[in-house]
Parts: sequence; C-alpha cells; structure tokens
Amino acid sequence: MSEEFYGQIFTKQQKLEYVPSNKEITRWALRVIHLLYPEQTAKVFSTVDELKSEFALLEAELYKIMEATSACADCDNKKRAAGFFESLPHLYQVLNTDIQAIFNGDPAARSEFEVIRTYPGFFAISLYRLAHSLYTRDVPLIPRILTEYAHSKTGIDIHPAAVIGDYFYIDHGTGIVIGESCTIGAHVKLYQGVTLGALSVDKSMAFTKRHPTVQDNVVIYSGATILGGETVIGSNSIVGGNVWLTKSLPPNSRVYHTPSIRILKKLTRRIFGEQK
Repeated sequence: MSEEFYGQIFTKQQKLEYVPSNKEITRWALRVIHLLYPEQTAKVFSTVDELKSEFALLEAELYKIMEATSACADCDNKKRAAGFFESLPHLYQVLNTDIQAIFNGDPAARSEFEVIRTYPGFFAISLYRLAHSLYTRDVPLIPRILTEYAHSKTGIDIHPAAVIGDYFYIDHGTGIVIGESCTIGAHVKLYQGVTLGALSVDKSMAFTKRHPTVQDNVVIYSGATILGGETVIGSNSIVGGNVWLTKSLPPNSRVYHTPSIRILKKLTRRIFGEQK
C-alpha cells in the first residue's frame, strides 16, 4: 500500500482522536434513563445531594460529548447541555404517560415496574424521547446514535426527528419503522411490523414532509404499511393488519386487509411412510 494511503488514514484518525465512541455515548444516555427509572438498575442514592451531583456530572459529560461531536464552532454547547437537563422534568412526565399507556393497554402487564424493567417498547421509546429532546436543540449525531442503538437492541426503528405525542404504546414492536418526518398524535398504539414510511427515498426529498401523519387515538395492527407525507390517518381510526395505505383516512375509519384463503378440510399425505 502507498504512503499516500497510509497518510489519508492517519489524518482521519487524528481528526477523530477526541471523538467518543458510540458505546460511550449510549452509556451516558442509559445512565440518564437509569436515574429517571432506578427500577432498571435498582441503584439507590443515600441523599438528594448525591442524586443532584450525579445529574450535574452527566450534564458535564454531555457538554464534553457535544464539544467533541459538533462541527459548529459558534454553538454554545454548554447552554444546550443545560437546556436538555432543564427539560428532563417534562420528558419524565411524558415517559410516565407512555408507561401508563403500556400498562393499561396490555393484559399481560402485571405492574408498571414490569413495563419499565422488561418491555422493549418502553426501552425504545425512552431512548427516542431523549434523542428527540437533543434533536430539537440542533444537537448533531448523538440523537441518531441513540435511536440506532435502540434499533439494534429491540428491532424498533424510530427516527429522532419524528414527533410523537403522549401515551404512546408499542406492543411487541419488532420491525416497527417510524420515519424522520412522521407526526404521531396522543394515545396511539402500534403493533409489530408497522411501517410509517416514505413513498420515495429520492435524495431530492430530503428536508420535506415525506412520512405520514397519525392523529390521536389511532390503533395500527401488525404488518400495516402506511406511506407518504400527504397521508393522514384520522383520529379514532383502526388500521388492520397487513394493510397497505398511500391515501388518507378520515377520522373514525376502519380499514382491513381481506386476503383470499383456501382451507383444505381433508389433507392426505405420507410422512415417513405412514398415512396421515
């Protein structure tokens, strides 16, 4: 290999010398979530002052991460880090509505503790909400790292720019995709395999509204695909499993997929030489 090649790689490494790894960034985020929900780790502080100190430490760490990952020389990262932590009481209240929605909506949920400790839907939502708060403060890179980490752990892919209302409920969750410009109202419930995506992935559509809007009190069952920035699912609607939608639904709609199924009442075949 040429000296020029070695030089290119070395120069790139020098530029990244002080950039924290994805693992360090996600570890910071999980520590924030664990402070809000000690049910996940059972870590208990002896005094309120100890808890305050831990929050202050995490704020200082966020500032350092922002300084290392932001290419903006004029950005006040200290102010943005402080603003994020000032927003935590509101974020905590919203996350509590998500817990309530999951607990109230899932017959299998025995306690809110169980929801916090074991449900992948809540894990993905909590990292999304944290990432979205950073995203709205124009923090680059970190929000995508956090939601992609949640994606890798749960199979739930939520872009940090998506806008999602209170009492959000993801049931099972694996395979859910929520696109960048998606808007979701309050009291919405999604099952596994739901896609809220774009009709086109052409690069020219960047920075446009290309993902659906889902209004309040909507249920979307497993495998449904809803595409397009002009597609609106009206409030109080139900979208059945495996439905494909590229057009809007008015409020109070019910739409279902009706597959053609043939049932063989009597099936004769041989298995391992025996008549079945």
